[in-house]
Amino acid sequence: MKIIVMTGGTSGFGAIAAQRITAAPDTRLLLGARGVAPAGTEALPLDLAVLGSVRSFAASVIDVLGDAWIDALVFNAGMLNRTSETRTVDGFEATFAVNHLAHYLLLRMLLGRLARGAVVILTTSGAHDPAEGAGLPTPRHAEVCMLAHPDRDPDVEDRPAVAGRRAYTASKLCNVLTVRALAALAQTRDRDIIGIAYCPGQTPGTGLVRGMPLHLRAAWRLFGGPLGAVVPQFNSRQAAGRALADLALGVVRPPGKEYYATLRRGVLTWREPSDLARRDDLASTLWRDSAGLVQVTTAPI
Repeated sequence: MKIIVMTGGTSGFGAIAAQRITAAPDTRLLLGARGVAPAGTEALPLDLAVLGSVRSFAASVIDVLGDAWIDALVFNAGMLNRTSETRTVDGFEATFAVNHLAHYLLLRMLLGRLARGAVVILTTSGAHDPAEGAGLPTPRHAEVCMLAHPDRDPDVEDRPAVAGRRAYTASKLCNVLTVRALAALAQTRDRDIIGIAYCPGQTPGTGLVRGMPLHLRAAWRLFGGPLGAVVPQFNSRQAAGRALADLALGVVRPPGKEYYATLRRGVLTWREPSDLARRDDLASTLWRDSAGLVQVTTAPI
C-alpha cells in the first residue's frame, strides 16, 4: 500500500489533489487539518502556526503508521498575510513560520520514516523568481533569522503591504532551497528519495489570500470560476490539483535531476528556479539555521 502524508488538502486545489489521491487504488492518505477533511482521508489535528502542534502531528503519524513506511510527503499548505506584523505563538513572522518553518520541521521529523524511492513535494510559487514577473516584490535574501524576526532586518520594507507580500515570496524561495538542501543529504541520495518544488502557477479560487483585504479576496474568488478561463496565465484548481496528485502518486516523475516543476496553462513543465534558489551555499545555510529555530539536531550538508 502506498502511504502519503499531506498538508493543505482541505480546500482549493489541495482538496482536489487529496480526492484524486484517495481515489487511487491501494493508497492511504493521512491529512493534517484544522478543519473538516475530505471524505476518504484520515485526518489528524494540525495547526502549522504552532510548532508544538507540528511536533504532535508528526508523532501521531508515526504512531498511526507503526512499522509502515511513508511513500510521499506533500507539503501544500500556505498562507499570504497582508503585512508581516503577525507573529505566531512561537514568536515568528506568521507567513514564514507556516510556509517554511512548519514544513521544514515536519520534514525533519518524518525524514527517517520515508521509504526508499519516496517523494517529498513542497508547494512553492514562481513569485520567488524576478524573471517570472509575477507582480509581487521578490525576495532580497533567505536569511532565516531575519525572515523569522523582520525587526532584525536593517533593510526591512517600511510599507506594511509590500512587506507582507515579500514575506510570502521569501518563504517560497525557502521552499525551493529546502528541496535543494534535501537533495544534498547523504541519506537522501542513498535511499533514492526525490525532492520536488511544485509551482502551481496563478490558481485563483484557493484560500491563499484569506488574510488579504476584502476586494482582493473577492477578485480571487471571481477568477476562480468560469471567468478565470479567459485569462491565459491562470490555471484552474482542477489542473493544479491533478498535477500535484500525479507528482505525489508517482504518475509523473522528474526527468533526470530536475526538481522544479511548474504548471503553466495547465501543462506541467520542468525549469530552473531563480538565481538565489540555485545557490548551494544558501540551501545549506537555510537547512542549518532553520534547524536552530525549530530546535532539531542537524548534520552538515
